[in-house]
Amino acid sequence: MAETVKVLPEEIQQMIEVNEWDMRTREGVRRFRQLKAKSLPSVALDEELIYEALIPMQEELIAEIRLRYQKKNRES
Repeated sequence: MAETVKVLPEEIQQMIEVNEWDMRTREGVRRFRQLKAKSLPSVALDEELIYEALIPMQEELIAEIRLRYQKKNRES
């Protein structure tokens, strides 16, 4: 999943902050539980679990990021 995010267009990468947790660490397990994820890979946007047990198509992920970015910037 991390690779999918790393290859997003630069324009999209500037909209996001990427945090990746290793499930072999306590911090990784803690974040997995906080998000109430049940399987890997999992992707959360704005602390909300969006994709679980699948890697989304790049276009779908970009659309979701843009939608959330626009919504956030309208509210601020």
